[in-house]
Amino acid sequence: MLDLETKVHDESRQGEAYAPAVTGTQTYTKKFYIESYGCAMNFNDSEIVASILGQEGYGPTRNAEEASLILLNTCSIREKAEQTVRKRLTEFKKLKRETPGMLVGVLGCMAERIKGKLLEEEKLVDLVVGPDAYRSLPALIAEAETGQKSVNVLLSREETYGDISPVRLDNNGVTSFVSIMRGCNNMCTFCVVPFTRGRERSRDAYSIVREARELFDNGYREVTLLGQNVDSYYWTSADGSETITFAMLLEKVAQIDPLLRVRFSTSHPKDITDEVLFIMQRYENICNYIHLPVQSGSSRILQLMNRTYTREWYMKKVDRIKELLPDCGLSTDIICGFCTETEEDHQDTLSLMKYAQYDLAYMYFYSERPGTLAERRYDDDIPEEVKKRRLAEVVELHRKHSQAGMEREVGKTFKVLVEGTSKRSAEQLFGRNDQNKVIVFPKENFKKGDYVMVKVESCTSGTLIGKAVQ
Repeated sequence: MLDLETKVHDESRQGEAYAPAVTGTQTYTKKFYIESYGCAMNFNDSEIVASILGQEGYGPTRNAEEASLILLNTCSIREKAEQTVRKRLTEFKKLKRETPGMLVGVLGCMAERIKGKLLEEEKLVDLVVGPDAYRSLPALIAEAETGQKSVNVLLSREETYGDISPVRLDNNGVTSFVSIMRGCNNMCTFCVVPFTRGRERSRDAYSIVREARELFDNGYREVTLLGQNVDSYYWTSADGSETITFAMLLEKVAQIDPLLRVRFSTSHPKDITDEVLFIMQRYENICNYIHLPVQSGSSRILQLMNRTYTREWYMKKVDRIKELLPDCGLSTDIICGFCTETEEDHQDTLSLMKYAQYDLAYMYFYSERPGTLAERRYDDDIPEEVKKRRLAEVVELHRKHSQAGMEREVGKTFKVLVEGTSKRSAEQLFGRNDQNKVIVFPKENFKKGDYVMVKVESCTSGTLIGKAVQ
C-alpha cells in the first residue's frame, strides 16, 4: 500500500493507455501501445517515450491488438503496482503468441529491479528499459526484432530529456506537468526511488521555461513543476556564469503570463525555503498549495526513516508557511506501521495531524520494498492487523479535518480554473481553486480554460459547490 514517489498515484489513471492530446494528420506504418502506472513522473515519461517513438515512425494506439510494440511504464513503489504489471504482462504474452513480430517491453522503475526475472525466468518481455535509457529505445527495438533480448537499465548523472518535447497525453487540455529534474539524493530508508531513478540532476532552466510557454501558447492554463524534490532544484549554466535555484525558476515560470497558473510537487520539508514562500507571496498566479510529506509524527521514527528533521522542526515549518501564506492549502503523505513503530509513535502522528490540519493526505500502511535501506537494516515487525488499525485511525482523523476544512470555505469566493464538465452532471463545470480544492458550479456560458469567480454555497467531504458571481 506504500506510495512514495512524486506525489501520489492518481488511482483513476493507473494502467491508462496513452493517446495524444492532439491527433495529428501523419499516418504511421507501425503502432505502439503504452500503459502507465505509478506517479505523475511516470505519466510524464510516457509522453517523452511517445516523442522518441514518433521520430522513429511509430504512432500511438489505444488498441493493443493492432500494436507492433507494447510497453508498460512501471512503478516499483508499491507491491500492488508490481502485481498489476505482472498480470498485464501475462495477458500480453498470450496476445503476442497470436501476433507474429509483436514486441513487449517494460519501462521505468521495475525495469532495473527485476529485469532478470522478466527476461529469463518468466520470459514475459523482449526488452527492458530503465528511466534514464529512453533515448536508446530505437536501437533496443531493432535488437529485439532480431530475436535478441535487449536491456538498458543504466542510470545517468546527466540525462534530463530537457531537449525532448513531450507529446502530451490525452488530458483535459488545460493542465499539464513539466518535469524539472530527475532522480533523488535523499536516502529515505523506506524508498526505492534513488535506486531506480538514480542521483538528482536538474534540467536546463530555459528549456523548462520554453516548454511551459509552449503549453500556454497551446491553450494550457496551468502547469505543475514536477520532481522528486523540487526544492533542491539547482541548475548551473555550462560556462558557470549563471545559477538558478528553485525559487528563481518558479519566478521565471510565473512571469510567462499572469493567466498561467503554476503549481509544484513535491517539496521535502528540509529543503523548502523562505525564498520560495516569498515568491509565492509575490505572484498571484502561483497557487497557494504545498505538498509537504511528513511520513510520521514521531521524531524517533523520522530518524529511522532518515528524513533528517524532527517533529518539532516540521511543526515550525508549518508555522512559517501559515505565517507567510495564511490561506495556503497543505497536504501530506503518512506511513503507518513503519518498523518498530509503537503506540506512542502512532499517537505522535495523530497529534501532529491535529496540529497541521491537512487539507489533503495520502495515507498508507508500510509495505517493505526490496532494495531499500529499510529492508537491509530493519525488521518489518509490525503485524498487518496493527498497521491496518492504525491506518484506519489516521484516515478517520483526516476525514474529520478535511470535512471541517471544506465547511470553512462555505460563503467564500474563489477564482476557479475550469478543467471540464462535472462527471455527475453535464450542466455543471468543475475546476480547482488556489488551494487545490475541487469546486463545481452551473455551466452557464463558461468553458474549459476560463477563470471564473465562484462563491461557495455548500460542500461535501471532497467537493465545494457554488455559483459563479460577477
